[in-house]
Amino acid sequence: MELKICVLPGDGIGKEIVAQAEKVLKKVAKKFDHEIYIDHALIGGCAIDEYGEPLPQETIDKCLKADAVLLGAVGGPKWDNIDHNLRPEKGLLGIRKALGLFANLRPAKVFEELKDASCLRSEIVEKGIDLVVVRELTGGIYFGEPKGIEIRNGERFGYNTMVYSETEIRRIARVAFEIARKRNKKVCSVDKANVLDVSRLWREVVEDVAKEYPDIELQHMYVDNAAMQLVINPSQFDVIVTSNLFGDILSDEASIITGSIGMLPSASIKDSNSPGLYEPIHGSAPDIAGQNKANPLATILSLAMMFTYSFSLEKEAKSIENAVNRVLSEGYRTQDIYTKGFKLVSCSEMGDLVASYI
Repeated sequence: MELKICVLPGDGIGKEIVAQAEKVLKKVAKKFDHEIYIDHALIGGCAIDEYGEPLPQETIDKCLKADAVLLGAVGGPKWDNIDHNLRPEKGLLGIRKALGLFANLRPAKVFEELKDASCLRSEIVEKGIDLVVVRELTGGIYFGEPKGIEIRNGERFGYNTMVYSETEIRRIARVAFEIARKRNKKVCSVDKANVLDVSRLWREVVEDVAKEYPDIELQHMYVDNAAMQLVINPSQFDVIVTSNLFGDILSDEASIITGSIGMLPSASIKDSNSPGLYEPIHGSAPDIAGQNKANPLATILSLAMMFTYSFSLEKEAKSIENAVNRVLSEGYRTQDIYTKGFKLVSCSEMGDLVASYI
């Protein structure tokens, strides 16, 4: 099978972690007899330095021609004081828009070997944490109109509009139900329908979509309660589906309760015929960039999600996940997840270990 992948290393530790994912990618291709074609492009701060903008047209073109896109990280203090419209993060928002990626999938899972790293009480962690937040990515308050800052009666007013169409809600709900079918067949739709009109529409449409999935258990939860339940009893959740704003907050909360942000991947998708974007949830970590200390496992696990969601190659995805589990079970740790008694390894050494276990 021929697989065309556009790689966007980005800034900070992006180049280091992506390099390790490429090692694993090539090993998987060799084992399962795939032809891998890798093309590199610039995004974020490095693109600003080279082209004067965070998302050059050349990068967009390369991504559109690919079957999938692997991203490292963008941003850093070097570009903190430039024009707001040229910030590195604009490149990330721009490529999501250019590819039409409306669904962000962020799994939050506690690895058996890393249970002690969770900030939650042991009795909560022992029940298990293994959920997926499905966040709507292209609508809601971040993109709604009207928005802006203006002068009213001599003082400044800022405003944004939270808006969703029935079509936008329906398509993200279907993504969540389809994922639940492959997991534990439970969907929790999170909204604020007790006070927001847009959330009442959200709930009505999600309930309508649920009729197409009689095998899936649907529950609704207000966002404030969902935020509490994630720390009180996260084991109750399987798939959480929610809006852009709520998903932004809840997915970050879900990631931190696992205790290891350097371990968590993500995927942004549209449909099976369009390239998805796969990236770790952590940032560019400029304080350790170039020191070979970064944890590449989130990026490598993002690769596993790529094989699942863009290529429907479950055996390949499982081989990556199993390799990561084996590395952890044998006691290898990068600095961010290291504790006394384990084997401290560098970023590149961790990549070599995972690749060797494919």
